[in-house]
Order: sequence, then structure tokens, then C-alpha cells
Amino acid sequence: MAFNDKFRLSSHAVIIKQGETEPSVLLLKATYGDCAWGLPGGSLEAGETIHQALHRECIEELGVVVKINYLSGVYYHQDYDSQAFIFKCEFVDNTDISLSCEHSEYCFTPISRLSEVQKRRVEDCLNFNGQVMSRKF
Repeated sequence: MAFNDKFRLSSHAVIIKQGETEPSVLLLKATYGDCAWGLPGGSLEAGETIHQALHRECIEELGVVVKINYLSGVYYHQDYDSQAFIFKCEFVDNTDISLSCEHSEYCFTPISRLSEVQKRRVEDCLNFNGQVMSRKF
């Protein structure tokens, strides 16, 4: 590894809504790439901290200010050669979500219906015991 190597870094929010049978997590459907569903958040820009990036991304993608409660995990994704920082967040107030053009829809999805990678990241976040998790996918 050389000093000038570049790595992809991103910050993402786990925002929970208590459901009747189980909690559900906020997901956004992308309008780019494979139009996948994912947690709010995205790549860091030059000069940003992981916290600043998450605040910016949530305002851009949701039109909502979030409160960051804690960093729960850092996950390496081999397919993208990237590190994803996962934070437990909540809305500052009951502001309505206003999606950017990057996303076509949003929903609160029960955790049991998430992909294995998303489920692991969300469960780690909700079971946070004060120690930040680190995993590789």
C-alpha cells in the first residue's frame, strides 16, 4: 500500500421506526446504477469528516436534518473496495422526507426482510454495546 493510494469512504444512517411486530429501517431506492435499496448516506467529499458527510448526505437525499447518536460499525466491502461507516441516527423533528433526484422512493422495511449484509450492519447498530464493530463483506 502506497501513501498516494485512494480508498472509497462512505457514511450511512440507520434510522429506525418502531413497527407493530418489529422495528423497521429507512431505505432509499436509488435512481442510478442497479437502482438498489440502501441506507441513507454516501461518499465523503474532499475535506469532510465522516460526520459532516453524513449530515450533508441526509440533507441532500432526505431534505431532513438528523441527529447522530453514535458510530456503530465500519464495514469493508470487497466488491466496491470501500469502507462504510454506519451511524445510529434519528430525525431532529417530524419533518417530512423530501427525496432528491438520486432516489425515487423510500420505505421503512422490517429488519427481517433486509439482505444479509444490510441486516448484519443494522443489527450491529441496534445491538451497539459501546464497541464499534468492524467486518468485511
